[in-house]
Amino acid sequence: MNYLHRPVRSAAVGLLAVALLSACAAGPDFHAPAPPQAKRYTNAPLATVTAASAGPGGAPQTLRMGADLPGEWWHLFGSKTLDDLVSESIARHPSLLAQQAALREARDNLRAGDAAFMPALQGSAGGQREQVSGASIAPGFPGFITNVFQATVGLSYSFDLFGGERRTVERLRAQVEQQRFLLEASYLTLTSNVASTTVQLASLNAQIAATREIIDLERAQLELIRRQFAIGIRTEADVMQQRSNLAGVQATLPALLQQRDAASHALAALTGRLPAESAPVRITLADLRLPAEVPVSVPSALTAQRPDLREQLALMHQASAAIGIATANMLPSLNLTGAFGGQSLQSSTLFSAGAGIWNVGGSVAAPLFQGGRLLAERRSAVEAYRKQAAIYRETVLNAFQNVADSLTALGHDAEAVKAESDALDAAQSGLGLIKRQYDAGAVSYVSLLSAQQAYQQARIAYIRAVAGRYTDTIALIQALGGGWWHRDDLAAS
Repeated sequence: MNYLHRPVRSAAVGLLAVALLSACAAGPDFHAPAPPQAKRYTNAPLATVTAASAGPGGAPQTLRMGADLPGEWWHLFGSKTLDDLVSESIARHPSLLAQQAALREARDNLRAGDAAFMPALQGSAGGQREQVSGASIAPGFPGFITNVFQATVGLSYSFDLFGGERRTVERLRAQVEQQRFLLEASYLTLTSNVASTTVQLASLNAQIAATREIIDLERAQLELIRRQFAIGIRTEADVMQQRSNLAGVQATLPALLQQRDAASHALAALTGRLPAESAPVRITLADLRLPAEVPVSVPSALTAQRPDLREQLALMHQASAAIGIATANMLPSLNLTGAFGGQSLQSSTLFSAGAGIWNVGGSVAAPLFQGGRLLAERRSAVEAYRKQAAIYRETVLNAFQNVADSLTALGHDAEAVKAESDALDAAQSGLGLIKRQYDAGAVSYVSLLSAQQAYQQARIAYIRAVAGRYTDTIALIQALGGGWWHRDDLAAS
């Protein structure tokens, strides 16, 4: 059987030679762009402690520059209701389930791509009954009928001479990376939306409660004026004016109730439920704790932390690998094929001595003329890479803008809450004074009406300003990447 070993040895020597020749892959090797060397996010240094004011939502916040975000950042708000909503959304929302399936799909595609580096073996077995012409053996030889049985194992292998397959697998690996960070971006968007919608719902609940209290005050004022009209110390015009004021306040309530219902429906969808299946979420701003310390990672780490930047980087990597694939398609390819097995007229002697058959061969194919298609495809791949590189740079700019906007917003929000708190105190004190003066007949009803409207507007504005601090804190955490790299479920996987 030495005659079988000789071609096998030759093929092995050829395989080793090709492996040595194919140490390099066609096309550029991908290198991630260096992160921006900015020392801070804004053009001027920011105060690390925000303004403080009395009342709920007025506590100062400290920006911990260089600190790392926690993986489950929503715990910073100290609300079990929020924690439960986020946990439910992670477990049930279809977007995460779809992205998780897409990630598994990408990983299986990568495993399939890795098979290109292994030889392919194909087994076959068959038999046939045929009539053989005697003339094909010798003149006058009679024809005969016989059985022919054959069993073979075929082998084929494509040598990756210029790294086309390696670049293909590189692109598949980059697709896995892209899908991984698409999942992380969906995770961050979902949890941020749940937190922001919960804050919105809490704010609306507070605004509705405040509006109803104001309605009660206006209704009590109307009853007082009616009694005064009955004894002749107020005019009918005063009664009508107060009724109009009460109706105006009452008219603001339906819009707030609709906004609250819409926020409740949004939370139901975010937690993977139909609105009819979701229980009402009862939460107020008092149930949420404004994070006293907000971690802010250094600018040089932002490109590694933002899922959307990592996704765009993976797309850029894919475009780079596509250049190598297009380049390798312009170069020759080498294929090896072979088969061995047995052939016999009887199935019982199929694997006996003398029944063995084998063949081995190779082929080289090179594109000679494609009408310029291959060159155009490579040029297209180069331009696609340039486009993706530009998109990545634009995404980096937007990311730094997001962080800068959110950082400055925290400082301005604290100042706004302080101003609204002062305005609310002044409006409340002024309303009390005007009421006493009005009851004593010292001021007109118009003055009382103005004071009531000022108090109503100040109270609603204060609630919205407090909610804005919570919302912008969430926006900053989202802009910084949300700490996904510290999540327990990722560490476990």
